[in-house]
Amino acid sequence: MADQNDLLRYQAPRRLKLYFALAAAVFLFILIFGIASRVVAAHELATQATASAVPTVSIITPSTATAAPTLVLPGAVKAFYSAPIYAQVSGYLQNWTTDIGTPVKAGQLLATISTPNLDQQLLQAQASLVSSQASEQIAAVTAARWDKMRIGEAVSQQDADQKDADYQSAKATTAAARAVVAGLQAQEAFERIVAPFAGIVTARNTDVGALISTGSPTQTPLFVVDDESRLRIYVSVPEADAAQVKASSGAIFSVPEYPGRDFHATLAATADAIDPTSGTLLVQFQADNASHELQPGDYAQVKILLPAQDQDLSLPSSALMFRDNGMQVATIGPDNHVIIKPITIGRDLGNIVQIATGISKDDKIINNPPDALAQGDQVAVAKAQ
Repeated sequence: MADQNDLLRYQAPRRLKLYFALAAAVFLFILIFGIASRVVAAHELATQATASAVPTVSIITPSTATAAPTLVLPGAVKAFYSAPIYAQVSGYLQNWTTDIGTPVKAGQLLATISTPNLDQQLLQAQASLVSSQASEQIAAVTAARWDKMRIGEAVSQQDADQKDADYQSAKATTAAARAVVAGLQAQEAFERIVAPFAGIVTARNTDVGALISTGSPTQTPLFVVDDESRLRIYVSVPEADAAQVKASSGAIFSVPEYPGRDFHATLAATADAIDPTSGTLLVQFQADNASHELQPGDYAQVKILLPAQDQDLSLPSSALMFRDNGMQVATIGPDNHVIIKPITIGRDLGNIVQIATGISKDDKIINNPPDALAQGDQVAVAKAQ
């Protein structure tokens, strides 16, 4: 018979220990897995933070000029010849024969001026000339008679010489009177206002009956005649581009009244002097306008064709860094470390700039560099698309 104490003692089932062991093992596994996953996540986070701290940049290489670059500047279109016409005699406008927009030929009558005062002066001068001619004739006859009497010693040599001198004086007086008449006749020729050359009347600033006075540059001209068969296009070129423009092959320009249409012009002359006020070189281009499509006074946008220079390296303006130390670019050095290089711009063409000094064609330039990029920074290079 079993002992009573053995009967009263509690005995756990055998499987219960097994369950406790399994539960402890599962708990230990979960604990170890949780700690490991946290460690791995922290490591990945640190790796991502380190990677994100290194900026990713795209790189470009400098290119050489393969086509002739252009320089775009504003220009002023003017007639090949432009003549403001002033009056050279005073009077009243008797009539005008041409209005604005009228084609005229050289010497064609534009207007007539009535000059009554000048007419009377001419009549007076002509009368004085007749009187002088009569006095000259009398002096000539008298001198001839006295010379004959001097041969017969009827008069003294002194008296004969005096009569000869009187004759010469009368001749000079007649010549002076004749010159006065010629001068007044020349002035009367200016009663007719004529076109100095073939062209178009672009201004008429007078009318019938208007009081006309002798003109000066400070007064308004009576007429303006322009020769529009050829045009001059004046452009003020910055000093930095003056040398290249002198070697230009020409220009292409456009005007507002013909949108999308280009006109060609050739380089005619330069001022060969820099304007100290604006720091620019005045350049003149010429264009044919036989069809009279273009008009003097137009505003033109001029694209000057500059000579290509293979030795110059070109970069997009987005690669430039504007720093306190001047213009710079960021390049990729060994182990993807940044090297900042100062540069000198040779020619600014807008979206493209030509670099005179500071880089070589083998440099790897960072395009659109971050503002905080500094010397020696580590960067990652983006893969080319």
